[in-house]
Amino acid sequence: MTYLEMKKKVLSLIEEVTDIAKATTGDNDIKIKLPYVTNQIMYELSRIKKIPKYYAKQVEANSVATFGDLEDETSDKIYQIDIISGVDNELRGKRITFLEDGQADIYYFKYPERINEKTIDTYEFELDDDVLEIMPYGIAADLLKSDVSSNYGQVYADRYEALKQGLDPRDTVHNAIVVGGYDV
Repeated sequence: MTYLEMKKKVLSLIEEVTDIAKATTGDNDIKIKLPYVTNQIMYELSRIKKIPKYYAKQVEANSVATFGDLEDETSDKIYQIDIISGVDNELRGKRITFLEDGQADIYYFKYPERINEKTIDTYEFELDDDVLEIMPYGIAADLLKSDVSSNYGQVYADRYEALKQGLDPRDTVHNAIVVGGYDV
């Protein structure tokens, strides 16, 4: 889904759209808030239903990498390491010590690209479809929460919270590997 499609959904939902093809609104307050509220809701949902990524890195024994190092190499803003395989390693906070030479297969979760007032309409969201169908309710709720003349902000907030509860945060099923066997 593109940013333009998301804006159409949100503005239609809150009945503030003046031109559906361009997803514009006559309400300047909403126009200013929309990218920032969209970013906030997108980040919240990306921590529930994470964006998985993979990076292969050649490493040397006793070398150290931080999230910042990996972010420089991948151009991703790393949220969390899922698993590192291929070489023995120790992960402490945002610091990884590689204990042997070889290829480290790094599976991680990333933050999405930020949305702001300069984001173009063709921007493609990196989130799964089930998350993108929930986002408009969260955005609408935040846009309307200060509108004391209607209760729509609370209605959308309640719907958003209910839909979030149905999200399945599992990405994949992990397997456990026992090195050296075990005695039964």
